[in-house]
Amino acid sequence: LASTAGLALALAAAAVLLSSALRVSLIRSLDNSARQGAQEVAALYNAHRLPASGVPVVPGTITVQVLNSSGRIVNVSPDADRLVPLLTPAVAAANARDGQAVSLDGRPFGLPDTVRVATAATRDGGTVIAAVAYAQVGESLATLTRALLIGAALLLLLLAGASWLIAGSTLRPVTELRRGAQDVTRTGRPRALPVPEARDEVRNLALTLNDMLSRLGDAQERQRGLISDTAHELRSPIASIRAQLEVALDHPDGQDWQQTAGDVLADTLRLARLAEDLLVLARLDERDPRRPAQRPVDLAGLVREEVGRYADARVPVRLAGTGPAEITGDADGLHRMLSNLIDNAARYARSQVAVSVGTTGKNARLSVTDDGPGIPAADRERAFGRFSRLEADRSRDGDDAGGAGLGLAIVRATAQAHGGSAWLEDAGPGLRAVVLLPATASPRPASPAPTSPPRAAAP
Repeated sequence: LASTAGLALALAAAAVLLSSALRVSLIRSLDNSARQGAQEVAALYNAHRLPASGVPVVPGTITVQVLNSSGRIVNVSPDADRLVPLLTPAVAAANARDGQAVSLDGRPFGLPDTVRVATAATRDGGTVIAAVAYAQVGESLATLTRALLIGAALLLLLLAGASWLIAGSTLRPVTELRRGAQDVTRTGRPRALPVPEARDEVRNLALTLNDMLSRLGDAQERQRGLISDTAHELRSPIASIRAQLEVALDHPDGQDWQQTAGDVLADTLRLARLAEDLLVLARLDERDPRRPAQRPVDLAGLVREEVGRYADARVPVRLAGTGPAEITGDADGLHRMLSNLIDNAARYARSQVAVSVGTTGKNARLSVTDDGPGIPAADRERAFGRFSRLEADRSRDGDDAGGAGLGLAIVRATAQAHGGSAWLEDAGPGLRAVVLLPATASPRPASPAPTSPPRAAAP
């Protein structure tokens, strides 16, 4: 409707402009004809060649009156009034000087309807008045008006129909997208929306929405998997606590309450660690990666402080190499990341854990190396998955020694939240965990470059 209204206004303006331009052109043509006729008669009059019997003109084409210097009519064309001039002598003389033509109602002078009147001066002070009928201009304008009314109406209908069809074909894919979105809303399961064949903005919109829905579907699947794994992890300590308490309540006399309390406390601490790890991952997932942290962190000092906390660990944890490395980030999160790396390495190391920190190019490089059994190359990326356990190959003390499988997931999520990456590589023997973080400065490198390129971050 809006486009049709705009087209109607445009066509109306074009019709008015065309009609006005044609009217002006036709009137100018009539004026030129009347002026030329008056000048030709004036030339004949000045040359004394004008017949006394009347001005020689074709009947019905032009009406001529010749006035002398006193304003009396001395000669006329066959259809002209011989007594009353079309214009007063003064007006006729003034129009002759200005070259102006005027419209005049010719009926009082025996002429049909309106006429256009032009004048020309003679040498003896007289004036020649010539009039041309306006009827042919009126007829032409009337014909043009009828043509414009019919043609513009037909053209408007044609353009409106074309606009309707084009708009409908353009919006039809949008309707299909809306229906697909309604199906997604109804089922609650993201699926691909229909993509139109035309390579236009609607197709780009459909591709963008499908990419978004695909990511949402993947996130939904990961969420379901996380919920399922979390429920499985929670079930074991909860079942253990319940079983111990039920046994203790059923046989209170023969129960060692101190041992029961210790066992229940261990399971409760396990639940607390699991809940804390899940909360950390949730906060890291919600963090905007485009928002840079504003707090400078001395990574080398943080490593020295963290290594000092492991003086009584099962195996020695030593600082193998350190150099100036300053980054921008969250000190608490980095502490937790380093603690997870050292805990993981200490759990599987045979004799020692080595920690080093330095810079490589524009990045700070942190590595934690153990001399344990290592992880096969095919399983190293899987080790960063949530609730991923490889204890069958790595554990030295059985399943109970392992955690919930969230340590390396927190490490990678923390590295990615700081704009970095994390990966595992062979230490020969043992395993080396490497974290690369953007440094705020580029001091002299204190440790060698990584032996293998960083793996792509897990989506």
